[in-house]
Amino acid sequence: MDLPWSLALQALVALVVLMALANFVLGRLERRGHVDLLWAAAIGIQAVLFASLSQGWAPRRIAVAALAAFWALRLSWHLAQRLGRDGEDGRYLAMEQAAGDRAGVFFFGFFQMQAVAAWVFALPFLALSQDPTEAWRPLEILALAWWLLSLGGNSLADRQLDRWRANPDNRGKTCREGLWAWSRHPNYFFEWLLWCAYPIAAWGTPTFGMVLGIALLMLVMITKVSGIPFTEQQALRSRGEDYRRYQQQTSAFFPRPPRHVTHN
Repeated sequence: MDLPWSLALQALVALVVLMALANFVLGRLERRGHVDLLWAAAIGIQAVLFASLSQGWAPRRIAVAALAAFWALRLSWHLAQRLGRDGEDGRYLAMEQAAGDRAGVFFFGFFQMQAVAAWVFALPFLALSQDPTEAWRPLEILALAWWLLSLGGNSLADRQLDRWRANPDNRGKTCREGLWAWSRHPNYFFEWLLWCAYPIAAWGTPTFGMVLGIALLMLVMITKVSGIPFTEQQALRSRGEDYRRYQQQTSAFFPRPPRHVTHN
């Protein structure tokens, strides 16, 4: 089961051009935070195209396209609502301030990194779409159940946070309700669990190693690079000591009961 790398490389070239244009337009509009929305949509669009143009079993390709499209639409809609409500993402304002006179060069490189990341994280859908096996394997059924449960956890975390933020009395405070009492980033945790469904589905195929590696890369990106670190920095800027106490009490990623911390 060889991957059609020519198709994948065409997608990469298209993404590089798209993100260059997006950097120019969003920079002029001072809405660079919208790149997150564009990133999610780019993955979904690639997945649908890969599934349409691949040579695998048709029902599997349809399922891959449907799941990826639903994931992308849900995340894009959630991000669009947040950006419409809160305005420009404070993380991007902080990056612009830190970059200073080199902000233009910095963001060009940043958007190109987003292009490469969107391409890499679409490759599992290309791999799954190439599988010619004309039957559903038991692990694929398990992967679907895993995917749905992870999506449910992610949606629950988002709803709990939105409900918290809707209360004006909570302005400037940190949500410690529901899943947010057990993890500072339950949305990221369940998002990563969702990506773990793809190596489960690919188990026993020649592309399993690649798909597993991409799931592990997603873990690194979330916990060490562009997810939790930037989000925590912004939370400390906006909520200060309240968020520092939250950091002491609550796990950063993997859910566990909160610690009891005594303050003098």
